[in-house]
Amino acid sequence: MSDSDPADPATVVAALADPSRRALYIQLRNSDRPLGRDELAERTGIPRATVAFHLDRLEAVGALTTEFARRSGRSGPGAGRPAKFYSLADDEVTASIPPRRYDLVGDILATAAEESDRTGSPVRECLVAVAQNRGHEIGDANAPLVDTLAGIGYEPTAEQDGGFRLTNCPFHRLASRHTDLICSANTAFVRGLTDRSTEERQVWLEPSDGHCCVRIGPRDQAV
Repeated sequence: MSDSDPADPATVVAALADPSRRALYIQLRNSDRPLGRDELAERTGIPRATVAFHLDRLEAVGALTTEFARRSGRSGPGAGRPAKFYSLADDEVTASIPPRRYDLVGDILATAAEESDRTGSPVRECLVAVAQNRGHEIGDANAPLVDTLAGIGYEPTAEQDGGFRLTNCPFHRLASRHTDLICSANTAFVRGLTDRSTEERQVWLEPSDGHCCVRIGPRDQAV
């Protein structure tokens, strides 16, 4: 996994199902500094070779980040090779099936509230603007729109007219409790994603049982 690729929460959770990996992860979570293989082996009682194997697996799925350093502080000839030290890539791991993105909508809501306080504009007006801007920031002009939508968790399916039906709402629980507010923000967010795309699609609110409230039309379709 490259540094630019986000860790898949479900993959990280699956990796942590192993008791040894979970023990190593907990040690790193409770530490105020990166730890090396020797120290982790000593703290957990797991053989060093086994520690190295599990740490490499956790690094591969994006659960850990690494750095190389000499703990002695010495440098130059005779100082020895730098050792590899591990720390958590994130301080919290959550996963849900189907995917949910409450972190994303929470950040949008908080930003909108701050913008409303700063400008005096109505919160709902700020929310729509912030959501669309965030969609534009996340969108990728070099990637197919369907891949961007799938990466966020919308689970898009192609319709016969060339548009997309979004079969999952990443904000489902909030949308079910605060439908008008969250669905308005969701529509603006998806509109920002499509604005960033080169596919020039229309986006509108179209609630449907068992699906996301947002509908994406075919290329160049007006509504």
